[in-house]
Amino acid sequence: QVQLVESGGGLVQAGGSLRLSCTASESIFSISTMSWYRQPPGKQRELVASITRGSSTNVVDSVKGRFTISRDNAKNTVYLQMNSLKPEDTAVYYCKMIVIGRGLEVWGQGTLVTVSS
Repeated sequence: QVQLVESGGGLVQAGGSLRLSCTASESIFSISTMSWYRQPPGKQRELVASITRGSSTNVVDSVKGRFTISRDNAKNTVYLQMNSLKPEDTAVYYCKMIVIGRGLEVWGQGTLVTVSS
């Protein structure tokens, strides 16, 4: 069973930066599509960014220009660099792995990001 472990969350002031990491327990990571989602307090979970096995990226409009997703297959790790953070970025951030054709979908446990005004 593949496991994902997120880290890097915390409390930051508005305008600050954080980098989230999500590390997979198995090397199947290298053929996966990885995504970051977030769930603000009292709201539904929403997609933030995704990156394919070929490192094509997609970032939602609300964070475009501020957040960057990247991956390091040698470390089985996906990153979310978050700059110019806003209070509305406060949420639990989750990473998700999908391996197309294998029927594999795995979620991490989440990491809390709190942005103070």
